[in-house]
Amino acid sequence: MRIRAGFEMEYECPGPTPMLMALNIHASRASDLVRPDRLVTRPQVPVTGYHDLFGNWCSRIVAPAGRIVLGTDARVENSGLPDPVAPDAVQTPVELLPDSTLVYLLGSRYCETDELSEVAWKRFGDGPTGWARVQAICDFVHDHIEFGYQHARRTRTARGAWPPRRP
Repeated sequence: MRIRAGFEMEYECPGPTPMLMALNIHASRASDLVRPDRLVTRPQVPVTGYHDLFGNWCSRIVAPAGRIVLGTDARVENSGLPDPVAPDAVQTPVELLPDSTLVYLLGSRYCETDELSEVAWKRFGDGPTGWARVQAICDFVHDHIEFGYQHARRTRTARGAWPPRRP
């Protein structure tokens, strides 16, 4: 199955503005790209890239004063098969996790952990652990949070989708 992945974003900059962007398909899927996801800018500006600590391909530009449009239009080959299921996967206590994994436990600007932790612990803290807990969280999100491009905005966070059924 081929998936089309792309975007077009427009910015108005008051002056020359350095930008760091993580907009590309993850490097682990690079061999699946049928059409590359090259960042295109209008007006054209030099784009340099680097891989961050998570394996994301990131782009750097200095946007000129005024209007700039960023975009890409890629094609990705995908098997169409569902993600693997591992119902016997166990939960490792935080104190036993390797140091290299701890960065994935840090908060994100997209999820207000200080506001949502209590809700999460009440809903999922006494339930199953391991794969079953992850599945319960995924099921809850799919059943209670509506995704729609009409709701998307750069300031949207997990708190903005709570309480349930609010898009």
